[in-house]
Amino acid sequence: MSYFRKVDPARHWFSMVGKEQKWLILINADPDAMASSMALRRILRHHGATVDIAGINEVHRPDNLAMIRYTRMEMRRFSPGMAAAYSHLALVDSQPSHNPQFEDLEFSAIIDHHPPATPPEEAEFMEIKPEYGATSTILTEYLYNLNLRIGARLATALQFGIRTDTGNFQRHTCEVDLRAYQYLSKFADPQLLTRIVQSELRLDWLPYVARAISRRRKIGSGHLTVLDKVDSPDILVLIADFLTRVYEIRWLIVAGIHEKNIVLIFRGDGLTMDMGRLAQSRFDELGSAGGHKAMARAEFPLETMEGGSLDAFIRKRLQGGF
Repeated sequence: MSYFRKVDPARHWFSMVGKEQKWLILINADPDAMASSMALRRILRHHGATVDIAGINEVHRPDNLAMIRYTRMEMRRFSPGMAAAYSHLALVDSQPSHNPQFEDLEFSAIIDHHPPATPPEEAEFMEIKPEYGATSTILTEYLYNLNLRIGARLATALQFGIRTDTGNFQRHTCEVDLRAYQYLSKFADPQLLTRIVQSELRLDWLPYVARAISRRRKIGSGHLTVLDKVDSPDILVLIADFLTRVYEIRWLIVAGIHEKNIVLIFRGDGLTMDMGRLAQSRFDELGSAGGHKAMARAEFPLETMEGGSLDAFIRKRLQGGF
C-alpha cells in the first residue's frame, strides 16, 4: 500500500523545470513555511534550477531561530526589488492575498494548505489542500512521489513544520499528516528535533516570564496576567503556552502592548471555556479576535483603551463572560 496519493500533475509540472530557470521561493517565515520552502528547493534543484528562499518577515521565536540554525537553512530577507532578478517565483504556505507584499507579484507556483482565497488565485501550477494540517505534508508527498532522497535535516524540518501547524496533532489535522510524519521518521534526526522543540526561551525573555508569574491573578474560573509593553507578541504566546502546563490553570489570558497595539493570547483545556468564542464576543469589535476552543488571539489599537490600566480595561471587557 502506498503512503500517499499520486501527484501526477505535480510530477508533470516539475518535469518542465530546467537549468535555465532561476527561482525565488517566497514565504511568511514560520516552521511550516520554512520547511516547505526547503523541500521545494530540493525538488527544483533536482531538476536543475537555481533556487533561493526569501522571507518577508524577521524571525524572532527561539524555536524558529533554532530550526534555521540546526537545519542550516539559507534564507534571505525579501525586498521588492529582488523579484526582478528571478525568472520564476513560488509561494508556499500562503497565498498572494494573504499579505500586501505578495499581491503585486506574479507567481509560477502556489502551494498551500489554507482555505482558497476568494476570488481564486492563479498560477501556472497551483495546489491548495485545506483539508491538510500543514503544507509540509504536501511537500512530503511530492518528495515521495518523485522518489527523492530526504536528508536528515530536511526530514527533521518537515516534521517540525507538521508538528507546529497541527499543534502536535491536537488541532486541524488529517490522516495524511500522520502518515507523512511517520514516513519522515525514517530519515529525521530525533535528537535534532528535540533540540529545536526545546529551544523555547531567550535570555532576554526571562524577566518577562518572571513578571508574568508574579502578576498572575484569578479572573472567574481562569487566570489573567498583564505584562504591559513587550518586544514581541511571541513573548506572550510563549508565556501562555508555558502557564498552561500548570495543573491548576484550566484557562488563561496573557496580555501585553506591542508597538501601538494591545495583544491578548488565550489558552485553555478546550473543555472549561471556549477561548475562540470568548475572544470574539468580548474583543472582536475593537479590532480582530477569534480562534479555536483551546487557543485564540485578540489584537486591537492601543488608543481603544482610552486611559486607565490595561488590567482594569481587560477585566471590564470580560465581565459576565464566564
